[in-house]
Amino acid sequence: MFRELVRKNKALPMEECIQVLKEETRGVLAVLGDSDYPYCMPLNHWYNEEEGMIYFHCGKVGHRLDALKKSNKVSFCTYDEGYREKGEWALNVRSVIVFGRIEFIEDLEIISEITTKLSYKFTQDEEYIRKEIEQFAANTLLMKLVPEHICGKLVKEA
Repeated sequence: MFRELVRKNKALPMEECIQVLKEETRGVLAVLGDSDYPYCMPLNHWYNEEEGMIYFHCGKVGHRLDALKKSNKVSFCTYDEGYREKGEWALNVRSVIVFGRIEFIEDLEIISEITTKLSYKFTQDEEYIRKEIEQFAANTLLMKLVPEHICGKLVKEA
Protein backbone atom coordinates (compact mmCIF):
# COMPACT_ATOMS: atom_id res chain seq x y z
CA MET A 1 0.00 0.00 0.00
CA PHE A 2 2.88 2.40 0.75
CA ARG A 3 5.66 2.99 -1.74
CA GLU A 4 9.13 1.72 -1.09
CA LEU A 5 12.08 4.06 -1.24
CA VAL A 6 13.51 4.29 -4.74
CA ARG A 7 17.07 4.73 -3.46
CA LYS A 8 17.16 1.83 -1.04
CA ASN A 9 20.83 2.46 -0.29
CA LYS A 10 19.77 5.71 1.43
CA ALA A 11 17.19 4.02 3.70
CA LEU A 12 17.59 4.38 7.45
CA PRO A 13 17.13 1.33 9.66
CA MET A 14 13.99 1.53 11.81
CA GLU A 15 16.13 2.10 14.93
CA GLU A 16 17.47 5.33 13.42
CA CYS A 17 13.98 6.41 12.36
CA ILE A 18 12.83 5.98 15.95
CA GLN A 19 15.89 7.89 17.21
CA VAL A 20 15.05 10.86 14.96
CA LEU A 21 11.40 10.79 16.05
CA LYS A 22 12.44 10.75 19.71
CA GLU A 23 15.15 13.39 19.55
CA GLU A 24 13.77 16.01 17.20
CA THR A 25 11.31 18.52 18.60
CA ARG A 26 9.47 19.65 15.49
CA GLY A 27 8.14 18.34 12.25
CA VAL A 28 5.52 19.07 9.61
CA LEU A 29 2.08 17.48 9.67
CA ALA A 30 0.24 17.27 6.35
CA VAL A 31 -3.52 16.83 6.05
CA LEU A 32 -6.00 16.95 3.19
CA GLY A 33 -7.20 20.55 3.39
CA ASP A 34 -9.88 22.65 1.75
CA SER A 35 -10.74 21.71 -1.86
CA ASP A 36 -8.37 18.74 -1.45
CA TYR A 37 -5.28 20.94 -1.33
CA PRO A 38 -2.56 19.64 0.98
CA TYR A 39 -2.38 21.66 4.19
CA CYS A 40 0.87 21.40 6.15
CA MET A 41 1.83 22.94 9.43
CA PRO A 42 4.91 22.78 11.67
CA LEU A 43 4.19 21.18 15.03
CA ASN A 44 6.00 20.12 18.16
CA HIS A 45 5.71 16.41 18.78
CA TRP A 46 6.43 13.74 21.36
CA TYR A 47 7.17 10.16 20.32
CA ASN A 48 6.04 7.55 22.84
CA GLU A 49 8.47 4.71 22.26
CA GLU A 50 6.53 2.22 24.42
CA GLU A 51 3.38 2.66 22.33
CA GLY A 52 5.01 3.61 19.03
CA MET A 53 2.68 6.62 18.79
CA ILE A 54 3.34 10.29 18.05
CA TYR A 55 1.49 12.99 19.95
CA PHE A 56 0.70 16.61 19.08
CA HIS A 57 -1.30 19.22 20.93
CA CYS A 58 -3.42 21.98 19.46
CA GLY A 59 -6.44 24.19 20.01
CA LYS A 60 -9.96 22.94 19.44
CA VAL A 61 -10.77 24.90 16.27
CA GLY A 62 -9.15 25.67 12.94
CA HIS A 63 -8.29 24.53 9.44
CA ARG A 64 -6.30 21.50 10.64
CA LEU A 65 -9.20 20.13 12.69
CA ASP A 66 -11.75 20.75 9.96
CA ALA A 67 -9.53 18.80 7.57
CA LEU A 68 -9.03 15.95 10.04
CA LYS A 69 -12.77 15.63 10.56
CA LYS A 70 -13.08 14.95 6.82
CA SER A 71 -10.13 12.54 6.68
CA ASN A 72 -7.93 11.37 9.52
CA LYS A 73 -5.16 10.25 7.15
CA VAL A 74 -1.96 12.24 7.57
CA SER A 75 1.70 12.32 6.77
CA PHE A 76 4.28 13.64 9.23
CA CYS A 77 7.88 14.51 8.39
CA THR A 78 10.74 15.40 10.69
CA TYR A 79 14.48 15.64 10.16
CA ASP A 80 17.63 16.21 12.15
CA GLU A 81 20.09 19.12 11.96
CA GLY A 82 22.45 17.07 9.83
CA TYR A 83 26.22 16.83 9.80
CA ARG A 84 29.10 17.49 7.44
CA GLU A 85 31.85 15.03 6.64
CA LYS A 86 35.28 16.48 7.28
CA GLY A 87 36.37 18.66 4.37
CA GLU A 88 32.93 18.64 2.67
CA TRP A 89 30.37 21.42 2.35
CA ALA A 90 27.38 19.16 1.78
CA LEU A 91 25.04 18.55 4.69
CA ASN A 92 23.94 14.97 5.46
CA VAL A 93 20.40 14.95 6.86
CA ARG A 94 18.34 12.09 8.28
CA SER A 95 14.63 12.49 7.56
CA VAL A 96 11.68 10.38 8.64
CA ILE A 97 8.21 10.27 7.13
CA VAL A 98 5.29 8.68 8.96
CA PHE A 99 1.98 7.84 7.32
CA GLY A 100 -0.95 7.08 9.58
CA ARG A 101 -4.22 8.16 11.08
CA ILE A 102 -4.99 10.73 13.73
CA GLU A 103 -7.11 9.95 16.78
CA PHE A 104 -8.36 12.76 19.04
CA ILE A 105 -7.91 12.55 22.79
CA GLU A 106 -10.07 14.78 24.94
CA ASP A 107 -9.44 13.18 28.35
CA LEU A 108 -7.98 15.96 30.51
CA GLU A 109 -5.80 13.60 32.54
CA ILE A 110 -4.17 12.12 29.43
CA ILE A 111 -3.79 15.58 27.88
CA SER A 112 -1.99 16.79 31.00
CA GLU A 113 0.27 13.73 31.13
CA ILE A 114 1.29 13.81 27.46
CA THR A 115 1.71 17.58 27.21
CA THR A 116 3.94 17.46 30.29
CA LYS A 117 6.17 14.92 28.55
CA LEU A 118 6.17 17.03 25.39
CA SER A 119 7.10 20.12 27.41
CA TYR A 120 10.15 18.40 28.88
CA LYS A 121 11.64 18.33 25.36
CA PHE A 122 11.90 22.12 25.64
CA THR A 123 12.34 22.98 29.31
CA GLN A 124 12.94 21.32 32.67
CA ASP A 125 11.14 24.17 34.46
CA GLU A 126 8.47 22.16 36.27
CA GLU A 127 6.75 25.22 37.70
CA TYR A 128 6.36 26.74 34.23
CA ILE A 129 5.03 23.46 32.81
CA ARG A 130 2.57 23.03 35.69
CA LYS A 131 1.21 26.58 35.26
CA GLU A 132 0.85 26.19 31.49
CA ILE A 133 -1.05 22.95 31.85
CA GLU A 134 -3.31 24.35 34.58
CA GLN A 135 -4.08 27.37 32.40
CA PHE A 136 -4.45 25.74 28.96
CA ALA A 137 -5.17 22.00 29.31
CA ALA A 138 -8.96 22.47 29.29
CA ASN A 139 -8.71 24.19 25.89
CA THR A 140 -6.22 21.71 24.46
CA LEU A 141 -6.92 18.88 22.10
CA LEU A 142 -4.42 16.06 21.96
CA MET A 143 -3.85 14.30 18.65
CA LYS A 144 -2.37 10.81 18.53
CA LEU A 145 -0.80 9.71 15.27
CA VAL A 146 -1.16 5.96 14.87
CA PRO A 147 1.56 5.01 12.38
CA GLU A 148 0.77 2.71 9.48
CA HIS A 149 4.11 3.16 7.74
CA ILE A 150 7.42 4.70 8.82
CA CYS A 151 10.40 5.20 6.56
CA GLY A 152 13.54 7.26 6.73
CA LYS A 153 16.53 8.10 4.65
CA LEU A 154 19.88 9.82 4.75
CA VAL A 155 20.12 12.59 2.18
CA LYS A 156 23.39 14.22 1.18
CA GLU A 157 22.66 17.73 -0.05
CA ALA A 158 25.22 17.67 -2.83
